[in-house]
Amino acid sequence: MRIIAVRTLREFWESHADAEQPLKAWFKEATDTRWNEPNEIKQRFPSADILPENRVVFNIKGNTYRLIVKIHYNTGIVFIRFVGTHAEYDKIDAASI
Repeated sequence: MRIIAVRTLREFWESHADAEQPLKAWFKEATDTRWNEPNEIKQRFPSADILPENRVVFNIKGNTYRLIVKIHYNTGIVFIRFVGTHAEYDKIDAASI
């Protein structure tokens, strides 16, 4: 998969150092694979939440952080929509961000 806005991840881990390795691990796994449908994501990331509009919520660092992406399965592009703490996540609408 091709990840758009890797800078968003980098900026986040620069202010949350404990998120750096988990986000890098997620990034490596995402770029080394090709997801064709949500079930493939759930097989590898059982705790991921599949939302409408091809959005997926990943738990990062044991659910300390949340990562929301929008996936264009046909082109293999993953757009970073949000990365934040669990408390920040609770204040947004994950289905529309």
